[in-house]
Amino acid sequence: MSSLISISSTLLYTAFVLYLIATIFFNATIRDKRTAIKTKKNTASKIGITLTIIGFISQLGYFITRWMASGHAPVSNLFEVFTFFGMCMVLAFIIIYFIYKLNVLGLFALPIAMIMIAYASMFPTEIAPLVPSLQSHWLYIHVTTVGLAQGILAISFVVGLIYLIRQIDQSARSKRTTWLEIVLYTLFLFVGFIVITTAFNLADYNATFEYTEQNTRITTEYHLPAIAGPKEGTLLTEGVMQPWFEAPGWMQGEEAGRKFNTVIWSVITGTIIYGLVRLIARKRIGAAIQPILKNTKPDLLDEINYRAVAIGFPVFTLGGLIFASIWAQIAWDRFWGWDPKEVWALITWFFYAAYLHLRLSRGWHGERSAWLAVVGFSIIMFNLIVVNLVLAGLHSYA
Repeated sequence: MSSLISISSTLLYTAFVLYLIATIFFNATIRDKRTAIKTKKNTASKIGITLTIIGFISQLGYFITRWMASGHAPVSNLFEVFTFFGMCMVLAFIIIYFIYKLNVLGLFALPIAMIMIAYASMFPTEIAPLVPSLQSHWLYIHVTTVGLAQGILAISFVVGLIYLIRQIDQSARSKRTTWLEIVLYTLFLFVGFIVITTAFNLADYNATFEYTEQNTRITTEYHLPAIAGPKEGTLLTEGVMQPWFEAPGWMQGEEAGRKFNTVIWSVITGTIIYGLVRLIARKRIGAAIQPILKNTKPDLLDEINYRAVAIGFPVFTLGGLIFASIWAQIAWDRFWGWDPKEVWALITWFFYAAYLHLRLSRGWHGERSAWLAVVGFSIIMFNLIVVNLVLAGLHSYA
């Protein structure tokens, strides 16, 4: 088993590196240089997509070997869910690339998939036995179908983001440029979480707190310095930073203080990284990226945006509602119970149903459609992160 886990980890790391190298080659295909030759660009794009496919095969090998090591589909915790999400994003990108041959999509889709994989690696990677409610074949059917749907819908976000950066006038500050910059800034917060968590993991930082919740004395470990400590918590570890303040009392749930502290550190680190990039670029991030997208066709981006939602929506309906309801009936003797995860899955479904309605019936094309794709992805990420980590419910096992 240990050898399979080691092989699995190596394959995932290999996939990440190959995606990174592929991104560099896709970047070479869109550089506007007078000396650039079309043949060289074609070669770079072929190398880029070949490396992407090899990386996907490597990540698929990670998925299979981890399944063999654990005895169940590796989609039962946040590490496994986010790595699978990243893999589905790459699969959707590969399929769409061969249909539309859009090189710039690789320059955006692969880095976001890498952020998801790196984000996943910040969570515990140990293989643990499944809780009773997860010991069902519906785990594979429901979660993998939802993950595939979210990966496809994530491509609509990527294309929508490219469209907005390409089309929004960056010559003057406006509400549109501000909202676009907020979206880009949010991506930096994910990077901040990865950077700060990696740094303190390498430093082997650990601080133990003890606190009372519902008349039970609980011990929790912080792996980042405690800016926000647990409510009425006591620091047991000597020689580490004292918390500046306590987590708000309304933040309930297991280890709410530690999670709130992680959010604070992610915001601080992401903001610093964003500020440094802004300082180097001397302009908004959107304005800095826009010139490399000037040869991209907006109509093509709009078409891909729509087709990704048109494919992803029915897949999500199948996995997120139908399969989920069947599994809930088997596991909990009811097909619907207003659990936070169920509620947000329904909100996601209604949003993308509204997207298709507005596009097909009201003619919401172009920029409006792109903004909807961005908002839809935000709802997906809220469901994956906040609902899993903050809101207590039957799905909090993740």
